[in-house]
Amino acid sequence: MRGGRRVAAVDGVDFDLAAGECLALVGESGCGKSVLASALLGLLPGNAQTAGTAVLTGPDDAPGTGVDLLAADERTLARTVRGRRVGLVPQSPAAHLTPVRTVRAHLEETLRELAGTPRGELRAAVVAAARRASFPAELLDHHPHELSGGQAQRAATALALVGDAPLLLADEPTTGLDRDLVERTVDELRRHADEGRALLMITHDLAAAERIADRVAVMYAGRIVETAPADRFFGAAGPRHPYARGLLAALPERDFTPVPGMPPELDALPEGCAFAARCDRRTDACRVLPRLTGGVACHHAAPDGGPSGGAASAAAGEATRA
Repeated sequence: MRGGRRVAAVDGVDFDLAAGECLALVGESGCGKSVLASALLGLLPGNAQTAGTAVLTGPDDAPGTGVDLLAADERTLARTVRGRRVGLVPQSPAAHLTPVRTVRAHLEETLRELAGTPRGELRAAVVAAARRASFPAELLDHHPHELSGGQAQRAATALALVGDAPLLLADEPTTGLDRDLVERTVDELRRHADEGRALLMITHDLAAAERIADRVAVMYAGRIVETAPADRFFGAAGPRHPYARGLLAALPERDFTPVPGMPPELDALPEGCAFAARCDRRTDACRVLPRLTGGVACHHAAPDGGPSGGAASAAAGEATRA
C-alpha cells in the first residue's frame, strides 16, 4: 500500500468445503472475511498479492485436477468460473448492479447466459427467479437507485441463484432484511446446499448461521481461530476459543456482553496471538502465535467438549480448499 506498507488481510487460512455443506464464516468487521471471498473470485484490487491454492473440483474433473482459483487468469474466471461454477451474493449489491438497467433486465441477461432460457420463456422465468429470493415482482422494472438496501440485497441474491452454481459465496446475504426475510433468504440458501451444492456464508448474523450452517469457522485479524461443527458451536459445549465464546456472549439472547477492546490494525499485528490484548486468559505463552490445531488456535482453549463458559463470556460434487 502507500508508503510501502503491507497488510496481511488474510493469512494462513486453510479449510475444506464439500458438496451439500454450508460453512458459516463469522467474525467482526475488518477481519478479512470479504477479502477471502474476493480472492476466490479474482476480484481483489490490483495491488493485492495472493499465495497458496484454492482448488475447485467437480464430478467432471479428473482425480487430482480442478481449477486453482488463485492461479486462474481473468479469461478463465470470467468465462467458466464466475456465475457458472461459483456464484456470489455480494456484500454491497448496489456496487454490483448496473445503475442504468432494471432488475428485470439484469435477470433476463443472467437467465439467458447461465440457464439458456429461451426468449419466449424469459418473462415467467424472471418472475420465478425473483420469487426464489423473495424479491417483489412489482419492483422488477425498477432501477437499482429506486430500491431500498434490503430490496437491492434480494435482487442480488436472485441473480446469484440463477445459475445454480455448484459453489455459492454469500457475503452478508441478510444485510438490510427484517427477521422474516432473513429466515426466508437463508432457508433458500440452505436449499441450495441441500440439493448437492456447497455454500460459504459470510455473516455477522449468528442466528442465521445457527439456522443453516453445518460448520462454523471463526475469523479474527485475518486468520481462522476456530472451526467447529455448528451443533457443538451453538450447543451446550460451545466454542473453545475465547474470542468465539465472546461473540456468542454478546448476543442479546445470551449475556449481551460485548467483547472488550477493539481488534488490532491488520498492518500492526503483534507477533503472538492477535486476541491476547482483549483476552483475560492471556499469559506469556500468548507472545507466540498459536497454530490452528484440533480446530482451535489458542494456547488456553477450553477442552474439547467442555463447558461454554470462560474468558470472554465469564458444489454438485464441488468442493473448495483455500
